Amino acid sequence: MAKVKTTFFCQSCGTQYAKWQGQCNACKAWNTIVEEVIQKAEKNDWKSPTSTVKQAAVPLRIKDIDLSQEPRMDTLDGEFNRVLGGGIVPGSLTLLGGEPGIGKSTLLLQISLKLPYKTLYVSGEESQKQIKMRAERINPDNNNCYILTETKTQNIFKQIEALEPDIVIVDSIQTLHSDYIESSSGSISQIKECTAELIKFAKETATPVLLIGHITKDGHIAGPKILEHMVDTVLQFEGDRNHVFRILRAHKNRFGSTNELGIYEMRGSGLREVTNPSELLVSKKDEELSGNAIAATLEGMRPLMIEVQALVSTAVYGMPQRSATGFNVKRLNMLLAVLEKRAGFRLGAKDVFLNITGGITVDDPAIDLAVVASILSSNEDVALQKDVCFAAEVGLSGEIRPVQRVEQRILEAEKLGFSTIFVSKYNKISLKNTAIKIQLVSKIEDLVGFIV
Repeated sequence: MAKVKTTFFCQSCGTQYAKWQGQCNACKAWNTIVEEVIQKAEKNDWKSPTSTVKQAAVPLRIKDIDLSQEPRMDTLDGEFNRVLGGGIVPGSLTLLGGEPGIGKSTLLLQISLKLPYKTLYVSGEESQKQIKMRAERINPDNNNCYILTETKTQNIFKQIEALEPDIVIVDSIQTLHSDYIESSSGSISQIKECTAELIKFAKETATPVLLIGHITKDGHIAGPKILEHMVDTVLQFEGDRNHVFRILRAHKNRFGSTNELGIYEMRGSGLREVTNPSELLVSKKDEELSGNAIAATLEGMRPLMIEVQALVSTAVYGMPQRSATGFNVKRLNMLLAVLEKRAGFRLGAKDVFLNITGGITVDDPAIDLAVVASILSSNEDVALQKDVCFAAEVGLSGEIRPVQRVEQRILEAEKLGFSTIFVSKYNKISLKNTAIKIQLVSKIEDLVGFIV
């Protein structure tokens, strides 16, 4: 019998050490280094346990590689296709992470029930009857989805070889274990080994694999960071469990953009695609209230109209508060300094609270003008018109800077019924015969004249 080999791994970041120590040198976490067994059994090809002969790969000129046989697979889910870049790429490995209870299993089960391909849904967390109960609420008439409750990778590959599915979904990667590693499920060694076996299977058979991954309390996917490097696509499912909306983002995508956004609404019958999120992110009000402004932003190729809410009040305590939800607090402080320096508003002794409605986080600098407008509206207690929106960046000298793809933002605002949009004077706009009025401003003092 071979000698048992062990090594030490940090359970937080996956860094390997030759011996135990109290603190990880990479992530600085304490008491996270654990000894794991890494001695492997004799390993054979995944497809045939008795096969020892493998065909060697042959180098090809890049122009000789044929792509005609590898079209993307349509999931029949518009939001999921958008985030992936047009569909599932054959042979790809996709990792989906998110908070417990956010709807990761529901999303992939719903997609597996929609797919016109033969799908194998492998669950290590729920029984077949539990999955059936959820499937009855979503789509009970699907005949292409097969459910397997198994955690051992060798048994999973035997069922794959017998069934020959077109797509494999695994829920979750932390529950799998391989006979080639003697550590427990969810450990660094097991996650790396199971993922490596699935990658080998996906690349050799051109079968896409979708994985669900748990996350840590810090919001990162549990396991080693190398897990995110190994897979082709990393998706994050976000949203507050107390709200009905869920947001799907791509943090890594080898086959498409990482800026795309998918929005779902959680219902009793599953997740509903939200094709026009602007109507959900902008609240409908009969009365005009101060401190509300509408911004035209972009998420990937999708234009969105979002509502920015601000509250400016006299500081009750000595130190004024600066709080922002869904917006960078440092950028908020910068905009407040610009207002005080360039426009003469004394906001240094006032509390300022900012909120982006809908529970989303926006990094687009084009919402700067809407943030400034909402702060001025709340400070002066003057309500902005409901059919006015903003799309421009504010510079440190108080100038209104142009933003990219402004015409797409203008057309989205026009489609949703806005009558006026404030943009930078320096934007090159070639639109003609538009129903919306395009108000050009060059400095922050121009905006103050319209509001105050």
